[in-house]
Order: sequence, then structure tokens, then C-alpha cells
Amino acid sequence: MDATDDSSTIRVGLIGYGLAGSVFHAPLIAATEGLALDTIVTSSPERQRQARAEFPDVRLVDSADQLWDRADELDLIVIASPNRTHVPLARAALEAGLPTVVDKPLAATAAEAEELAALAEARGLLLTVFQNRRWDNDFRTLRKLLAEGALGEVQRFESRFERWRPRLKGGWRESGDPAEVGGLLYDLGSHLVDQALTLFGPVESVYAEVDMRRPGAQTDDDTFIALTHTTGVRSHLWMSATTAQLGPRFRVLGSESGYVKYGLDPQEAALREGLRPGDPSAEWGAEPEGDWGRLGAGESPTTGGGAPVETLPGDYPAYYAAVAAALRDGTPPPVTAAEAAATLHVLEAARVAAAERRTVRIEVPA
Repeated sequence: MDATDDSSTIRVGLIGYGLAGSVFHAPLIAATEGLALDTIVTSSPERQRQARAEFPDVRLVDSADQLWDRADELDLIVIASPNRTHVPLARAALEAGLPTVVDKPLAATAAEAEELAALAEARGLLLTVFQNRRWDNDFRTLRKLLAEGALGEVQRFESRFERWRPRLKGGWRESGDPAEVGGLLYDLGSHLVDQALTLFGPVESVYAEVDMRRPGAQTDDDTFIALTHTTGVRSHLWMSATTAQLGPRFRVLGSESGYVKYGLDPQEAALREGLRPGDPSAEWGAEPEGDWGRLGAGESPTTGGGAPVETLPGDYPAYYAAVAAALRDGTPPPVTAAEAAATLHVLEAARVAAAERRTVRIEVPA
């Protein structure tokens, strides 16, 4: 069905069809009731062929300017292009009167994020950031455990996105040009910090170690951040492409118990393989019992200690379902621009802390 056939359908223009656009945004938009992928913007002939094969009824254009010329035919813009383009494209979309989703990070600086937030508020438009890792299976499970008080008073939160990629892949994500906003601090760190703030609230101080380990590396590929939250919880966050032995995804220590979880949420791998939410061949976002985390005290989960905790299914589709509800019903967006700015304040402080080898304090609004 053509995206314009139903006046109640939210017509989406997607900018970018690289990893973020083709693997995450396009499939999730297409799977969301009430959303219709109307137009894809990519100047790459190869990616245009890929998009045409996967979404034969979608319009293909090679410039975002062609979206602004048709602003009255669209209801939502999704920006999944390289980081350096996020701010100018989001500004253009909002100035065209279009609600906007931006892949993380929203901007290179918190100040730019706050400027975009102010523009969206002044125009009365939705501005939200794609922080899909809030709907990871392990994160959803941890939130449930915390809500139930299963760990007692949380004292330390350890979270990792570690990989073993000893050779550079190239591309803008590994560029040393600051304008590209590359490196793991702003890539994986955007997820890790967002999760920590979502769970434990504002941060009052930041310590960081930011390193370039691989030969020829131009930007950070092995980074550690330590956060002290105003609640007293300490978050220790690792992001690395040079980890030969991977640590647990989560280790969360409380006054009564601890939760340890290894492995990654399966949704990204499923999307990369071409599976889609609603596919009858498997329960979306579910993982086998052998991958469940463990909850206990005084025992080692690596030797079977603690009790297994069933992992809730991952639910990336919930993000765009919430976007659709926000546009249709006026409910709160799934992630706010203010939350994205708070994450960027922490990432900026981490960069300063590492460069100056000191702990940086963050002023927390009263």
C-alpha cells in the first residue's frame, strides 16, 4: 500500500541508509503500526539499489533538500546519517515544521543539543533520540530487578560494551577529525551513559581513561568512565574494541544481592540477518535459558553460583511505537532531547577528565 493512502498514517522520511538506517531504523519503522516509510535519502547508488530491493514502494532521493521541498507530504523525519550531519539536518527538519528522530548522539556538544531542544519546543515539535539500548533484554530485566528491590541498595553498577577488533575498519567512526564525532566514547559511550543516567539519575563527578590502542588509531578505541551519581551509586563503564577476553555485560552490586549478565541482546544480530519483529519463526528478542543472568550473594556466577533470572525479551519495536503514540496522542516521547543533552554533558566531562587526568565535577540543576 502506498504510504499516502491512509490519512491517519504517519509518513516517515529516513535520511541515511548505512548501518543505522538499513539495519535499525527502516525495519523498525516498517514494523510499527501507524508508521509508513515514505522516502529514503541516500546518495549512494549501491545503497539505493539495496533500499529499492528491500522497500520497492518507497521513494528514493539523493538529497535531504528534496524532503524539505515536500514537507507538507511528510509527518516525521528520521536522521540516521553520519554524526557530523545530525545537528544541521535536525535543525533543517525542525525549521521545516517536521517532528524529528535523531540517531545517537544527538549532537557533538550538550550546548548544540540544548539549542535543538529549544528550537523544537519553540516550534511545538517532537524531538527524540534513538537510544535503542534502553530496550535491550538485559537492561529491561535489570530495571525489573531494581523495581522489585531484588538487589537492596545498589552500590556499584558495572556495564560493558567490549569487542575484539584488533584491526581498524576505517570510515568516519574511526576518523580523528573532531567534526566527525567518532570514537567509542561518543559511539558506545552514548549508550552506556544513557543507561546509567536512566537507572541511577544525575551525575556529580566524572573520571575517565581514554586511549588509542590499535596501530594507526586516530580516535579512542579503549575507554573507561567512572561516574558518581548524586544518589551515591557509582557507575563503572567500559567501551573497547581491543578486549581479548570479554567481561560481563552487567555486574550490579547491591547491599543484599548482585546481578551478573553475560552476552549481548540478540536483536541487532537478528536485524543484521534480515529477521524482522513479528517473524513467526522465533519470539522476537528472546534468548535461551543458558544465557540468562544470575542473582545471588557470596557466589561466583561463572561456576553456577546464584539463581538464574529469566531475561525479559528485548523490545526495540517499543521505541517507534512510543514515537507513534507521542505524535498521535501527545504522550511523552520515548527519549527526550534534555536526556540526550544530559548524556552529552557527561561525555564532554569525560573527555576533559581524560585529557587533564583529573576528576571533573558536573553542576547538577537544583
